[in-house]
Amino acid sequence: MSYRLGEVILSRETISRRVKEMAAEIANDNGRDKGIVVVGILTGAAFFLTDLVREMPEDMDVRVDFMSVASYGDNTTSSGVVRIFHDLKSSIEGKNVLVVEDIVDSGLTLSHLIELLNGRHPASLKVCVLLDKYERRKTEVNVDYCGFRIPDKFVVGYGLDCAGMWRHLKDIKYVIEE
Repeated sequence: MSYRLGEVILSRETISRRVKEMAAEIANDNGRDKGIVVVGILTGAAFFLTDLVREMPEDMDVRVDFMSVASYGDNTTSSGVVRIFHDLKSSIEGKNVLVVEDIVDSGLTLSHLIELLNGRHPASLKVCVLLDKYERRKTEVNVDYCGFRIPDKFVVGYGLDCAGMWRHLKDIKYVIEE
């Protein structure tokens, strides 16, 4: 199977505007004095998380940690099997936690991750995703902050990849299978 890039569905300017809006919503909802641990899901969410936390107020206590989980491998559809490659470096017990993910479609990976993190007893656990392919849901997950709902097409750019390719693109584009 080979792939090629299709049209732009979200430009870098549109993404940037929405990321700023989301950062303001998160800061407003969580309060600057409470503090928040932002958990980025590697590797795709690293680009989004970086821009998101840079837009949060300077006087807000923002801590960043990462996890690496996967259910795709080199395919364009989820295998449904979630594997943890890298876990958090510090405890989230009693802390306000925001999970930042690049995309949610079937919901299987994210629901597994939420269950795992809730078992670590955070004070609160919220979810922030850049892209939501809601029509592909196989299990319900609560998304507190959503950048964009997109149709059921495979996309790349701004951290999202196809078999490791195209994460570096500034815009988000469709992928065409050939």
